[in-house]
Amino acid sequence: MRLVNVGTGLAVAGAVHAVVNVRLMRRPPAPPPRARRGVSVLVPARDEAANIGDCVRALRLQDVDEIIVLDDGSADGTAAAARGAAGHDARVRVLEGARLPPGWLGKPHACAQLAAHADTRSDVLAFVDADVRLMPDAIGRSVQLLDDLGFDLISPYPRQLAESWAERIVQPLQQWSWLSTLALRLAERSPRHSLGAATGQFLVIRRSTYERAGGHAAVRDAVLEDLALLRAVKDVGGRGGVVDGTDLAECRMYDGWNELRDGYSKSLWAAFGSPPRAIAVVGALCVAYVLPPVAALRGSHAGALGYAAAVTGRMIAARATAARQWPDAFAHPVSIVLACYLILRSLVLHRRGGLTWKGRAV
Repeated sequence: MRLVNVGTGLAVAGAVHAVVNVRLMRRPPAPPPRARRGVSVLVPARDEAANIGDCVRALRLQDVDEIIVLDDGSADGTAAAARGAAGHDARVRVLEGARLPPGWLGKPHACAQLAAHADTRSDVLAFVDADVRLMPDAIGRSVQLLDDLGFDLISPYPRQLAESWAERIVQPLQQWSWLSTLALRLAERSPRHSLGAATGQFLVIRRSTYERAGGHAAVRDAVLEDLALLRAVKDVGGRGGVVDGTDLAECRMYDGWNELRDGYSKSLWAAFGSPPRAIAVVGALCVAYVLPPVAALRGSHAGALGYAAAVTGRMIAARATAARQWPDAFAHPVSIVLACYLILRSLVLHRRGGLTWKGRAV
C-alpha cells in the first residue's frame, strides 16, 4: 500500500509539472518572421530516398541562404531523389559523404561534414532530419526565437506523427517525458548535463557557439548526438534547449513496431548515463505509472487516483503537442511497460554488442 501511495504521488507530481511546463514552454513568434539572412540548412541523409524529396521541397519554401543535403553512403538512390526535388533552385546542393573514419558514428560525421561545407557567411546552422517536414516559415520563426531569447541553441520539437498502434502507444512518450520531468526554464540556463532536452530532428544553433563547443567532432561517438551537442554547448557557457515546434514541423520517425523497436533499441541504452541509472528509471516508471493502475483493479482508491493523474498528465502533454488524446492516453500504463521493455532491450543488446542501424554498428 505504501508503494502504491508513493507511485500515486509521483504520478500526481508529474501531471502538475506538465501543467506548469505547458505554460512556461517557449513558443516561436507569430508569423511572419522578421527578415534575416545568414542561415544554412543542413540535412544528413542515409537511405532516405522515400523521405528526402518531400523534405527538400519543404525546405525550398524557407527564406534561407542555402540548403545542403549530404548523402551519407546511401544504397537506395537518396542523392538522386534529393537532386530531383531540388529542381533548378540554386540554393540547394547535394553532396556525397566521405567514408566513415574510425571513432565516429554515422550521423555526427555527416553533420560535421555539412557544417564544414556551409557558407562561411552563415552565422546560424539549422540541422534538419530527412523525415521532417517544415512549415513554410519554420526556419524564419525559429531563428527569430533564437535571437529574441539570446540563446545559443534551440531545438523546436516537431509534432510527432503516429499511425500504427505501436507508434500511437510509444511516440507520444517523447514529449510527455520532458514535459512531466524536466524543469524547462531551469534547464535553459543550468550547466548541468542532466538538465536538458533536444532533438536532432530539428536543431538551430549559432555557428560561433557550434565551433566554440567543438562542433560534431566533440560528440563524434555519441549515439544521442543531439543531447551530446547541447551538453557541449553548456560546457562552453552556452544556453538553450527544447522549445515548442508543434506548428513548425512534423515528423514520422518510424513506420510500425519493427522500425520503432529497433530505432529506440539502438539509442536508449545511452539516454540515462549508465546502466544503473537506466534500471532506476525503469523502476521509478513502474512504481509511478504501472503499480497504481494495477492496484486500482484490485480496489485501491489511491491506485485509481494515480491512474487518473497519469492519464491527465498524458492528455495535457498530448493537447499541448497536437498528439492524439482519446483514447490513447488511457493506455498510458501499456505505454510505460513498452518503454521499459525497450530500455531493457537496448541495454542487453548494447552489452552483447549487437546494435546496428542502417547497416552500421552503434
